[in-house]
Amino acid sequence: MDIIETIKEQIENNAILLYMKGSPNAPQCGFSQRATQALMACGEKFAFVDILQNPDIRANLPAYANWPTFPQLWINGELIGGCDIISELHDSGELQTMVKDAAAKVAAKADA
Repeated sequence: MDIIETIKEQIENNAILLYMKGSPNAPQCGFSQRATQALMACGEKFAFVDILQNPDIRANLPAYANWPTFPQLWINGELIGGCDIISELHDSGELQTMVKDAAAKVAAKADA
C-alpha cells in the first residue's frame, strides 16, 4: 500500500489521532509531551502514530497535511494543528468539547 493511502486510512479509521514523536506514555519531545498531556486530560481514548518508528509517515505527512511540524492532531478526519494550537484549545476548553464529541460519535456508531 502506498504511504499516502496508509496515512489516509489511519486518519479515516481513527476519530482522534495524534501523530507524535514517541508514545503517550513515553513522548520523545517536549511538544509531543504537551500535546499528549492535553489530550489525556480530556479523558477519552485516542490513537497515536509514533513517527520515529514510521520514517515514511514522518517524511510524507507534512506534505499531505500541509503542516510542517509534529505533533499533529486529527479529529474526525480534520487537521486540528500542532502543540501550540492543541494547548490553546485545551486552555480554552474547546479541546475537551471536540474530543468528547468525536468519542461520542464513535460510541454511537458502535451502538448502531
